[in-house]
Amino acid sequence: MANDHVILQTNIPGLPVRRGKVRDVYDLGDKLLIVASDRISAFDVVMPNGIPFKGEVLTRISKFWFDFVKGIRHHLIEFIDKKAPPGFESYLDQLTGRAMLVRKTRVLPIECVVRGYLAGSGWKEYQNAQSVCGIKLPAGLRQCDKLPEPLFTPATKAEQGHDENISFEQACELTDTNTIETVRQRSISVYTQTADYARQRGVIIADTKLEWGFDGNELILIDEALTPDSSRFWPADQYQPGRDQPSFDKQFVRNYLETLNWSKTPPGPMLPADVVEGTARKYIEAYERLTGQRFPKTL
Repeated sequence: MANDHVILQTNIPGLPVRRGKVRDVYDLGDKLLIVASDRISAFDVVMPNGIPFKGEVLTRISKFWFDFVKGIRHHLIEFIDKKAPPGFESYLDQLTGRAMLVRKTRVLPIECVVRGYLAGSGWKEYQNAQSVCGIKLPAGLRQCDKLPEPLFTPATKAEQGHDENISFEQACELTDTNTIETVRQRSISVYTQTADYARQRGVIIADTKLEWGFDGNELILIDEALTPDSSRFWPADQYQPGRDQPSFDKQFVRNYLETLNWSKTPPGPMLPADVVEGTARKYIEAYERLTGQRFPKTL
């Protein structure tokens, strides 16, 4: 398999860079260059080897959704594919297919989560309190049931560790009520548009995490958009409420790590070839199902 395609870290000298778990963000002054690497994290630990083409899948899916969503402005200026921005020609091999030139914004200090199905932390809370992020729900719902309507459930942003769910009122305290009302409406609109389309393509978007930022006085959609890293994607033909669902994400990695005697603290263990390949195939399948296009690379 093409492990030589794995990019664990980009290297563009002379530019301020912030390295996240997956992305390298270069500051170009009035713009940002966001490069999605092939790094993969699980349990908040970055693994020593990555997943071939993962960064390209994430970037191409984000571009697809930015182009797809109607009535919502976003931060994408240019998707880098076969042509580098001026001054970056010698780094084209690091950027092609996995980089975006975007507007710099004043980032909203919350994660905007929209849930269409009862899964993850929402399911755990429901079992204890019949609610999700304090929002009361009908009795008798099963794990992974579709919710009566999509729920907006904000969370704090964590530099380290997990984001923490907060109430709508707590989110308003971090900014203001008008802003949170606006991002709630727009986040649900993005989720509804994309989830309806994805269902036609055989993919259930169970939930997703969106980010927003101010471009001047206008809130626009930023960061990634509805990728396997920021969303739960389930194959619709295998959907069955009452249990965990198979998914198009890093579940291969999580399942493998759960078999190890590992403390879930750095450093992470090296991933075996079959886990790497299985995860890569799931990411690529998500791209192809959603976009209706063949992924331009092969494993």
